[in-house]
Amino acid sequence: MRTRAARMELLQRAGMLLVFALLALACSLFVPSFASSDNLEALLLSVSTVGFVACTMLFCLASGNFDLSVGSIVACAGVVGAVVMRDTGSTALGVLAALAVGLTAGLVNGWVVAFARINPLITTLATMQIVRGAAYIANDGKSVAIGAPGFDALGSERLLGFPLPVWMCAFAMVAFGFVLARTTFGRSTLAIGGNLEAARLAGIRVERIQLAIFGLQGLVCAFTGLVLASRMTSGQPMSSQGLELEVISACVLGGVSLSGGVGSMLAVVAGVLILGTVQNAMSLLNVDSFWQYVARGSILLAAVLFDRWRTRA
Repeated sequence: MRTRAARMELLQRAGMLLVFALLALACSLFVPSFASSDNLEALLLSVSTVGFVACTMLFCLASGNFDLSVGSIVACAGVVGAVVMRDTGSTALGVLAALAVGLTAGLVNGWVVAFARINPLITTLATMQIVRGAAYIANDGKSVAIGAPGFDALGSERLLGFPLPVWMCAFAMVAFGFVLARTTFGRSTLAIGGNLEAARLAGIRVERIQLAIFGLQGLVCAFTGLVLASRMTSGQPMSSQGLELEVISACVLGGVSLSGGVGSMLAVVAGVLILGTVQNAMSLLNVDSFWQYVARGSILLAAVLFDRWRTRA
């Protein structure tokens, strides 16, 4: 019985990875150029942005919350970092400024949700607008070219044949996966999402954990913004629109529960790869961009319905 239960648990955890494997096989057979080395590298590079943010969105969702402001924080951090680098000539100051923006936005979200006890939907929806506006204000709505020496290496450097952002994303997934599964902080996160009041009665400092989760989310978003700005060699205030929906879709598609208490990094990896593969295949097949919006929305709806069915079951 134990062996059977272990097999069922393994199948449940790795089920979406199996779905990804079958999807990748189908795309390799029926989508032109999908299996080419250039396209696979482009696929991994494209999903790295979603993958970075999904690492900490996993903690938000697992704790019973979510964050709609991530796309705005990514854009704002990139613009602020670019502006500071341009005006001071210092790469270090630009990086610190960008990280400060992300951390501040995350802590504001965390404080309002945890201590003021405002619904995270309203809180992060408001922050999404505020931070996006700040991204436009930082340089009058214009993009900011980055000429800081060495900064472009963050997004363009290669290691063992793959772009550096792919390796950094993989490292982040391993690190945050370890934190969630093997540390007190991770177990507390899942406990809060499973039953907040029970977690509080068990001695878990719920508000501090929630504040830390949103702070981490902001920091990771800011770093993602810097990597994206390095890849584009500029800070773009209009970048990352809709990123929050892609990240949440990837997490839920992989099996992370919207109601909290359930989630694993393996699920996030599967969701990120499935969503990225679908988008990549549609682009290779020259599917109209309007229909791609429909497809992404349909995937999100299907993932949410599946999450509700699984929760009730």
